Amino acid sequence: MSANSRNTGPGWIDPDDAPELDDDFFEEADEYRGDQLVRRGRPKAMRPKERITIRLDQEVVEAFRATGPGWQTRVNQALKRFLQEHSPSDPTSR
Repeated sequence: MSANSRNTGPGWIDPDDAPELDDDFFEEADEYRGDQLVRRGRPKAMRPKERITIRLDQEVVEAFRATGPGWQTRVNQALKRFLQEHSPSDPTSR
């Protein structure tokens, strides 16, 4: 016997001892189309949002937060509506 040989465990595993391949197994399994791995999750956005830091008045933040989950999206929508009606460089819109 060679000093470098390792114990590789049993050479045969009874297929009856294998776990059942249930729906949970397939939910977690990787999916391939040919050699290409299919990525899971939300697809990449065509125009991803930019992460920034912005300082707003406390009452503005509290009012939007009070509307529940999704309040940051609603802030974004409010700013978009503002830009449809005003120019960001317009001094009268300040």
